[in-house]
Amino acid sequence: MSDVLKVWTDREGKLLRLRLNRPKANIVDAEMIGALDAALAQHASNPGLLAVLLDAEGSHFSFGASVEEHLPERCADMLKSLHGLVLRMVRCEIPILVAVQGQCLGGGLEVAMAGHMMFVSADAKLGQPEIKLGVFAPAASCLMPERMARVVAEDLLYSGRSITGAEAVSCGLANNVSDDPEAAALAWFDTHVAASSGAALRYAVRAVRIGYAERVAERIAAVEKLYLDGLMSTRDAVEGLDAFIAKRPAKWEHC
Repeated sequence: MSDVLKVWTDREGKLLRLRLNRPKANIVDAEMIGALDAALAQHASNPGLLAVLLDAEGSHFSFGASVEEHLPERCADMLKSLHGLVLRMVRCEIPILVAVQGQCLGGGLEVAMAGHMMFVSADAKLGQPEIKLGVFAPAASCLMPERMARVVAEDLLYSGRSITGAEAVSCGLANNVSDDPEAAALAWFDTHVAASSGAALRYAVRAVRIGYAERVAERIAAVEKLYLDGLMSTRDAVEGLDAFIAKRPAKWEHC
């Protein structure tokens, strides 16, 4: 397993622990995506496993995806791998708990939203800032309206602004806010899941998510095509990414 991701089992093998391990940014790049996907592929079908807990080393969950991998020559491969991971998480038949602290932005938030339950610190900052770079957030465009009211999702996706962990709970994006989201997620597992039948739990997850994975998969395919065939043919998309990498203001031409 790659050093960018810590993988171990907890709670007598009932809980798979995944920890992003490249602080402080914990960038969700090709290596991180591959490590997460491989870990879930290897472990999630274990019948004795009751849940997954995904968190991050350091004071921030993730600053987001690699901007360099969004450039035209690389973005098709990047989106395919990221969306493959998102769909694996959405289709996972055991709960994926996500503990978020600090900044959780862009591709980092897309990964967090692909889980089943999100535990956040009150001062966490969650957002999809892609619009400020002249692009949009493909997976978030599919996941965010499923998790919260569309009017709030549209606000966040069009503005690129961030909200706090407390705000994320109040609008339905996250489940629980606390000073220690990892401890809160572990407490939820210990109290509500640890003594459950693995078979019953898997059927419960499948029942709740009937139709959900299919909707997300259909929308992700359409949004990915819109991103690659439409957005990336615009001058402003490339300008915004280049400007970010060069640490200069973007010069929009609105085309």
